[in-house]
Amino acid sequence: MKKTIGILSAIVFITTLTGMLVLNQAKFGQLPRGERLEKIKKSANYRDGEFKNQSKTPTLTSDKSRFQTMLSFMFRKKIRLKPEKNLPVVETNLKALNPEEDILLWFGHSSYFMQLKGKTFLIDPVFSDYASPISFINKAFEGTNKFIADNFPNIDYLIITHDHWDHLDHKTVLDLKPKVKRVICSLGVGQHFEYWGFDPSVITDLDWFEEAHLDEGWQITATPARHFSGRGLKGNQTLWSSFVLVTPDYKLFLGGDGGYDKHFAEIGTKYGPFDLAILEQGQYDQNWNLIHMMPEEVFMAAAELQARKILPVHHSKFALANHPWDEPLNKISKNGQNSDIKVLTPQIGEPLFLNDSTQIFGEWWKELD
Repeated sequence: MKKTIGILSAIVFITTLTGMLVLNQAKFGQLPRGERLEKIKKSANYRDGEFKNQSKTPTLTSDKSRFQTMLSFMFRKKIRLKPEKNLPVVETNLKALNPEEDILLWFGHSSYFMQLKGKTFLIDPVFSDYASPISFINKAFEGTNKFIADNFPNIDYLIITHDHWDHLDHKTVLDLKPKVKRVICSLGVGQHFEYWGFDPSVITDLDWFEEAHLDEGWQITATPARHFSGRGLKGNQTLWSSFVLVTPDYKLFLGGDGGYDKHFAEIGTKYGPFDLAILEQGQYDQNWNLIHMMPEEVFMAAAELQARKILPVHHSKFALANHPWDEPLNKISKNGQNSDIKVLTPQIGEPLFLNDSTQIFGEWWKELD
C-alpha cells in the first residue's frame, strides 16, 4: 500500500510540475496585475472575480455534460473540415501599396490589415502554423501562411479584440514588435504585451464604450461582444470586445468573436450606420451557439448594426468546429442573395478597395471542389 501511495504521489507531483512548467512559458502571457488590475476591478463588466457578458452566456449550450460534449466533439465524424487543395492566395506586396488608396487585405480566419489615408491598422494577426499552445493542435490549412511579419510595413495601430490563441499569437506579435507604434486592445489584454516586452506607453487597454483618440477626426471605441477569454487555466480575466473605428471617411465595425445578442442593435443605434461590418462567420456549432454566431444570425446582426457591407471572417484557415471548411462561405453567399447588404468575399491577400463600390469578388472556394 505504501509503495502504491508513493507511486501515485510521484505521478501527481510530476504531472503538477509538468503543468506548471508548461503554463509558465512566455506564450501563455500574464494575468493582469497592478494598476491594470485595479482598473479591471472598477469595470462594470467585471463581477464576482471575472468579466461577464451583457446576457447570461454559458460557453456550452448542449443538454449533455461538458465532458460528454467534448467527447462527442473529439470523436465526431469529420466531414471536409479542411480543403483538399491549397487555398488561393494573392501575394500582394504590402510595402508597395499606394498610400493614397484605402485598402483592406484579409489573411484568413480573423486577421486583416487596413490602410486608411496612409495610416496602417493590423487586427488580430496570427501568422503561425497553428492556433494553440501545442503545435499539432489547430494547425493552419496548407498554404494559408504566405504572409509573415517581414512582409508588413510599419503598423500604426495593432488592434487585438481578445486573447484567445486564434486571435493573439505570441510569436506573431513578437515578430511584429519593431514595427508596431501603438497597441489598442480589450481591457486587461495589454498585460500580455507588457509581459512580452512592449513599452507600456504604447499600450491602450479599453473597456466597453471607452474611446481612444487617434488623430483629428479619428477615434476608436471598444464595444461589447458576446464571448469569453483566456490563454491558461483561469478564464475571463481579460475582456473581449468588438471595436468601432471612425475615420474622416468611414465608419467601420470590427466585430472580433462572439455570439448574437442585443449589443448589435445597441451599437447600431449609437454609432451606425456603418460602411462596413467585419463579422465572424465560421467555427459555429449548436453546442456553443451563444459564443459564436450561427449563419442565420449574421444578417440579423448586420441589419441591426445598419451595415451597408459585410466582410465575413473567422473561416478558411483553422478547423475549430465540425462544419465543412467552406460551409460558412456557401451559407453567407446564399443568404446574401435575399439581402440588400453586400457581402465581400476576397481571397486571402486579395486587395479590397474600400472606396470602390463596384468591386466584385468571385466564389473562389467553389473552384477547389
